[in-house]
Amino acid sequence: MFKVSHELPINMLYKSFDINDYEYCLPHLLDQNETYKNHFYKAKEDGKYIIMDNSLHELGVAYDSDRLMYWINELKPNEFIVPDVWQDQTATLVNAKRWMSIKLPKGVTKVAVVQAQSYEEAFQCYNILKIQGYKKIAFSYGADWYAEEFPHPNPLVGKMMGRIMTISKMYKSKLIEKSDRVHLLGCALPQEFGYYADFPFIESIDTSNPIIHGLQGVKYNSLGLLNKESIKIDQIDKKIDTDVLYDINHNLIQFKQFVQDGNTKN
Repeated sequence: MFKVSHELPINMLYKSFDINDYEYCLPHLLDQNETYKNHFYKAKEDGKYIIMDNSLHELGVAYDSDRLMYWINELKPNEFIVPDVWQDQTATLVNAKRWMSIKLPKGVTKVAVVQAQSYEEAFQCYNILKIQGYKKIAFSYGADWYAEEFPHPNPLVGKMMGRIMTISKMYKSKLIEKSDRVHLLGCALPQEFGYYADFPFIESIDTSNPIIHGLQGVKYNSLGLLNKESIKIDQIDKKIDTDVLYDINHNLIQFKQFVQDGNTKN
């Protein structure tokens, strides 16, 4: 059964321990915001499971390596997603090889990300990351080539189904094995997570989707969404009133139903 974490705006961090299965850390915010930093010190003190990202999605490039190492040594997260390069297989594999040789504190699992511009490149990237020694591998959500795997008039549907098809084909080919450990980074559309009932290797997912849409007054229907707000969670500074909380809670309840559907057979 996979674990779920929803990134939250700073003024909602206090709810994280209640709604999330684990804490998902964006390291650039540790340097930018005292409240955010103290939240993760508290999470560590309380023994919460922490996955630390490299902030590629938020910054466009992975966060500064020296600062990443500082916070890895300071917080000692359970997992660290090593720096990758958006849709660039070669640069991502070079980074992954370099980080595999970097010593991290005991107990920190290194997680690498598949980056590519086609299914063939993604297949090769996953295979090489396993050969390099990575025990857990992540798939990003928004790659352009996903929509080529599943052409659809709505590109978000194409990207959602494209990632499902990519993972399905790798599993069918036995590149991905039942014993593998996979993390899913974000989503194009939230209903995607109802399609993973037969994928026992999916261990964790993170997405701010239900939070972001609730903050914008967008409520999920029983089938999910067909569009997506483009704002990032670290860009939001909005007053949280009762109406906003209602919309967020509505989305969290519906999202949990998608996840339960996806977890049914795991």
